[in-house]
Amino acid sequence: MLCVIETHPIQYHAPVWRAVQQEHGIPMTAVYGSDFSVAGYRDPEFETTFRWDTDLLSGYAPKFLSRVAEGGAADAESVTTCGLAAVLQAGGFRAALSVGYSPRFHMHAFRCAQRAGLPVLFRGETTDHARSRGWLKRTARDMALRWVYSRCSALLHVGRHSRAHFRRLGFAGRDDFFSPYCVDPTPFRTDEGARAELRAVTRRALGFTETQRVIMFCGKLSPRKGPDLLLAATRLLPEAQRAACALLLVGDGELRGELLASPAQVPAVPVNCVGFQPQGALSQYYHAADLFVLPSRTGETWGLVVNEALHHGVPVVVTEAVGCAPDLVERGRTGEVCAADSVEALAGALASALALAGAEQVRVQCRRHIEGYTVARAATGIAAAYRAVTQSNQSFI
Repeated sequence: MLCVIETHPIQYHAPVWRAVQQEHGIPMTAVYGSDFSVAGYRDPEFETTFRWDTDLLSGYAPKFLSRVAEGGAADAESVTTCGLAAVLQAGGFRAALSVGYSPRFHMHAFRCAQRAGLPVLFRGETTDHARSRGWLKRTARDMALRWVYSRCSALLHVGRHSRAHFRRLGFAGRDDFFSPYCVDPTPFRTDEGARAELRAVTRRALGFTETQRVIMFCGKLSPRKGPDLLLAATRLLPEAQRAACALLLVGDGELRGELLASPAQVPAVPVNCVGFQPQGALSQYYHAADLFVLPSRTGETWGLVVNEALHHGVPVVVTEAVGCAPDLVERGRTGEVCAADSVEALAGALASALALAGAEQVRVQCRRHIEGYTVARAATGIAAAYRAVTQSNQSFI
């Protein structure tokens, strides 16, 4: 039996845990610090209170160390591992899966798993590119992570940045388990039939014309994510391109007011913001779009909205700060990559990527490329690591 230890149910992780059990026959238990993501919570960057609208608890065995209704933690930073040691001792587990080292819950959970004598598999969004650090912080982080990884029985990389991180720290050849970061397309309608049904009616409802090039952003309207850069870059496009463009913002956050006030500025760019949307409502907006942009400045260890866009056949523009860039973006085929925090570089990438918009062959290329980053592939990597560790009955590393 495999135990994954997490702060709370996560919509991108739960389908993978389900697939490990259902497709690979490995009994899977997820021990969660709290149920706040299914009970409802407030996200400070979204500035919105919500609960996830997809099934996060079926197909495997969930256990909660606390519940919001009983006074449990209401966010990831407040979650504790109180009660975890007893669960691990009584659960009959053969290995534990760790999904990161921050917030502090994860390191406490790692130590609990060690004390319980369980081999630990590590699958996290660890990367070196997402945040700039001074020499002292970088050195301290490297020392701490070498200590953690050396005590893991298997390292699972979620993408190219992840594997490069493990290898830079000296674990080359010991991180051969690929478990890609992925989204479950089940809540979406991603095919050409859905596009034909949803595209025109959604564009009309949003006030976009048939000939406009709709550039979509989906996520937190925060400076870190860079939607303000997208607006500024669109204004820098050659006049003929700019006049044909409109922005579709799906999300909420502190920049919403500033972005919605922008059409009064010159040159004008139409902006429509539909606010935060549950997963089940997103397909109509992806199909209405011609191009998807994630212009993050920093801190974007992966960027799963890029996966979502590609599943829908929408080409993408991302900055070098976006962790999935080397995995998911093929220049001239599935999109473009540009320097982070540069309006000029983003404008250049937009100008190039708009040539991809609307082409059926590009949609085919996008959907085909994302086929290597699926729930099934992620579950296969975890199952392989689990079997390697438990069959050898010793540390893999």
